[in-house]
Amino acid sequence: MEFTAQTIAEFLQGKVEGDVNTKVTDVSKIEEGKSGTLCFLANPKYEKYLYTTEASVIIINNDLVLTHAITPTLIRVPDAYKSFASLLELYNSFKPQKNGIEQPSSIASSATLGDNVYVGAFSYISDNVKLANNVKIYPQVYIGENVIIGENTIIFAGTKIYHDCKIGSDCIIHSGAVIGADGFGFAPQSEENNYKKIPQIGNVVIEDYVEIGANTCIDRSTMGSTIIRKGVKLDNLIQIGHNVEMGDNTVMAAQSGVAGSTKVGSNCMIGAQVGISGHLTIANGIKLGGKAGVNSSLKKENEVLIGAPVQNYTDFMKCYVIFRRLPEMKKDLDAVKKNLSLK
Repeated sequence: MEFTAQTIAEFLQGKVEGDVNTKVTDVSKIEEGKSGTLCFLANPKYEKYLYTTEASVIIINNDLVLTHAITPTLIRVPDAYKSFASLLELYNSFKPQKNGIEQPSSIASSATLGDNVYVGAFSYISDNVKLANNVKIYPQVYIGENVIIGENTIIFAGTKIYHDCKIGSDCIIHSGAVIGADGFGFAPQSEENNYKKIPQIGNVVIEDYVEIGANTCIDRSTMGSTIIRKGVKLDNLIQIGHNVEMGDNTVMAAQSGVAGSTKVGSNCMIGAQVGISGHLTIANGIKLGGKAGVNSSLKKENEVLIGAPVQNYTDFMKCYVIFRRLPEMKKDLDAVKKNLSLK
C-alpha cells in the first residue's frame, strides 16, 4: 500500500512539515529507517536518529524542538506514540482476513457459529460452544463444552479453553495460553501424609478488549468465576490463580503471578516478575516495579511501590542508597573496632 504524507496527516489530524506528496509504502524503526518508510519518534532517547535516519516520513510530537536540519518530511501530532499505533492498526486491517472452516477439524453438531467465522485445521470445537460473528480460531485450538466467545475475538494457534468459560468481544488470546485449567486447590490429609484434590467447579470470565499473551495460564475458580475485567492486558508467561479478579484496564508484564482469591484494582500497572500472594486486595492505580513481592493488601490508591516485600518507591530508593554503602560502612566500623581494641 502507498500513502502520501498528506493522507497520513489527515488521518491523524496532524500537521505536515515538508513535502506533503512524500510517499511511503512500509513502516520502520527510526534507527533502521529506509527510503519509502514511515517511522515515529516518541522517546527522547532516540532523538539523535531523527537527524540521521533515511526514513521518508516521521511522526513527531508537537512540542519537539529541532536542533539540526533534517531531510525527512515530518508530521506533528499531540502524541506520536498513540498516532503511530493508530496507523499500525489501520495497516493491519488491510491484511486479508481468514474465513471458513479448514479440514481436518472437529466441530460438534450442537455448536453455534456466527457469520465470517474462521476455524483452522486440527481445531476441536466441543458441544454447545457459541462463536459470535467474525471470531477467528487458528489451527490446533481446543475449545471445551459450553464455551462462549464474543464478536471479533481472535484465538491463536495451540490455545486451550476449558469448559464453561466465557470470552468477551474484541479479545486476543495468543498461542499456548490455557484458560480455565483447574485452580491449585488441595486439602492436606495429615493422617495419610498426602493431599486431596478440591474439585474446581467454577469458570473463567474474560470481558471485552482483553489481550492475553502466549503461554499465560488463567485458572478456573473453585466456585464462581475467575474474572478478567474489560481492557486488561496480560503479557506472556503469566499465572493468574483461581478466583482472582483483575480490574479494568490493568496491565501486567511477563513472568508475574497472582495467587488465588486476590482482587486487583482497575488501572494498575504491574512490572515483570512480580509476585502477589493470595487473598489480598490491591487498590486502584497501584504501580508495582519489577520483581516486587506483595504479601499484604495495598489499600492506598495510585501508590508506586517496589521491593520484596514492597514499600513506597521513594523510601525504597533511600534504603538502597544505604545498602550500596554497606561495604564501605563495614570497613569504617571494622576500623573503629580495631582502634577501640588497641586502646
